[in-house]
Amino acid sequence: MSAPTAVEAPRRVGNVLPGGLLGRRAVHVIERNVFTYRRTWPVFLTGFVEPVLYLLSIGIGVGALVGELPGPGGVPVPYQTFVAPGLFAAAAMNGAVFDTTFSFFVKFKYFKTYDSMLATPLGVADIAAGEAGWAVLRGTVYAGAFLLAMVVLGLVESWWAVFAVPSGALIAFGFAGAGLAATTWMRSFIDFDYVNLAIVPLFLFSATFFPLEQYPDAVASVVRWTPLYQGVHLVRSLTLGDVGWELLVPVAYLGAMGLGGMVIAARRLARLLLP
Repeated sequence: MSAPTAVEAPRRVGNVLPGGLLGRRAVHVIERNVFTYRRTWPVFLTGFVEPVLYLLSIGIGVGALVGELPGPGGVPVPYQTFVAPGLFAAAAMNGAVFDTTFSFFVKFKYFKTYDSMLATPLGVADIAAGEAGWAVLRGTVYAGAFLLAMVVLGLVESWWAVFAVPSGALIAFGFAGAGLAATTWMRSFIDFDYVNLAIVPLFLFSATFFPLEQYPDAVASVVRWTPLYQGVHLVRSLTLGDVGWELLVPVAYLGAMGLGGMVIAARRLARLLLP
């Protein structure tokens, strides 16, 4: 009589559909990242310091030369008050993009971190949700700290600014999803040139430093539908008090961008990591 053969337990890979991207197990991925950054917290602060330096040098220094610019609704505002929300949105974007591109790639390609995670009850959807959640947390911290700096410098003109921090989290979520999805196609560090090729023009040409009306019509029509512009417009409207139902457009845009990116990332990870 032959000995019974062992039956391998099925691996729990998680659901790669949107409903499965928000499981409680994803919190353990966030927890792991928190422990990782305990001894490297100065690196954590770099994404906040850079936009603040831009604000102090360009927003305040150049602002004395520029004077006023038309804000949302056409009401003139001081240049530094106009620029600050754009740098706020850029800080949230930077926090999310770093963790979901460079950091995610290193853990995926070289450290094989996710192979170890998949040996536990975690699935690919939990990994995608956890990494996105950590990126959102980092972007939200940057946004909150930057808003505090804006308040101290007197660059906030409306109590609607209290919703700027959740808006910063939404910006981070949108770019976190996109970053995760894009990184699953990267083959080497050379591919990160494409990240810079996307991020730098977004930073410079998303009405961060000048109103959209100053752009040529053809350029403005493209910029209007770029993700960072949606975030800049949302935050600027809140901090200046120009609030209306049309702000639901950037909310829906960034939410769909983040959720879609997470779904793509989870499916790609399932294809790349699971036999």
